[in-house]
Amino acid sequence: MPWMTSMRFLHCSDVHITANYLSLPLLKLGWRRWIAMAELSVGGRSKAYARAPETLATIASDAEQHGVDHFILSGDLTAYALDPEFQLARASLGALAEDPGRCTVVPGNHDVFTPGSHRAGRFARHFGHLLESDLPEYRREGAFPFVRLVGKGAAVVGLLSARVPFVPGFAHGYIGPAQLEGLAELVKDPRLAGRAVLVVVHHAPLTHKGRADSLLHGLKDAQALFRLLPGPRYAVLHGHIHHRYHHPATAERPHIFSAGSSTQAGREGYWLIEVRDGQVVGGQKHVPGGTREPARAQA
Repeated sequence: MPWMTSMRFLHCSDVHITANYLSLPLLKLGWRRWIAMAELSVGGRSKAYARAPETLATIASDAEQHGVDHFILSGDLTAYALDPEFQLARASLGALAEDPGRCTVVPGNHDVFTPGSHRAGRFARHFGHLLESDLPEYRREGAFPFVRLVGKGAAVVGLLSARVPFVPGFAHGYIGPAQLEGLAELVKDPRLAGRAVLVVVHHAPLTHKGRADSLLHGLKDAQALFRLLPGPRYAVLHGHIHHRYHHPATAERPHIFSAGSSTQAGREGYWLIEVRDGQVVGGQKHVPGGTREPARAQA
C-alpha cells in the first residue's frame, strides 16, 4: 500500500535526574531517601548522573536531527521522585515534553519512590499531559493502558509497572490483570490493524541474558504480557536494567528493547528503532550527539 512507509522511534530510559540531596532538609527527605543517599554517595550514583540534564537535552536534540516520528522514555526520570528532579527532566526534554503526539513517557519505580510522591501524583503533575490516549475506552487503571496512534503505521502503548516499594531495595514491578485485560482488547481493535505496536513499560520482561529477572527486581507478569504480543509486529520497550540490549521477536513473543541507562556516565546511549510495513524490523544503538555506537562498545 502506498501509505506504508518506514518510521523511526527514539527509545531512552533511566535518565535519573538527580537533585543535590546534601543541600536539602533531611526531615523533608524522609527515611527512605536517607537510606538511598548511601547509594548516591558511597555507591557513586550522584557522580554518575551529574551531567544527566545536559545528556538528556542532547538526546532530545538528536531526536530532531534524526527526524524521528516519536520519542519514548521508559521511566526513571528522577533519582528519588523529588519535584525539582521532575521539573528539570521536563525542561531537559524541551518542546518534546509539550506534545503527546511526539513524546511518550511512563513512570519508573524511582518516580514513585515514596508513598508521599505517589499520593501527591508527582509524576502526573509534571507529565500527566503525556498520558492522554487516542483510544481512552481501553483504560483500566487510571490512565493506563494509553495508546498513541503514530502516523498510519504504528501505535505506542503505555503501561504502568512501577509500584511504591514496601522498603527500598524491593524494586520489582507488575502490570496487573486490569491493564492486561485492557491491552488484550486494545490489540484487537481494528484501528490498530496493519500497525506495528510498541508497548512501553518500565520493568524488564527479560534480562540481557534472556532470563527472567530476580524476584525483587523483575516484571512479575512478563509471560502474561508476552502471550498478548506474539511476533515481529510487536515490541516491548523498557528500562530498569542498566544494560542496552535487544532480543529479536519469535513466534511466541515480541521484540524486546532495553534502553539501559541513557545518561549514566560512560554508558550513555539510546535506541533508534525502525518500523516498516507494520512490522518492527530492528534498531541501532546511538550515543548522545547522534552517532552510531561503535560495535566494540555494545553491551
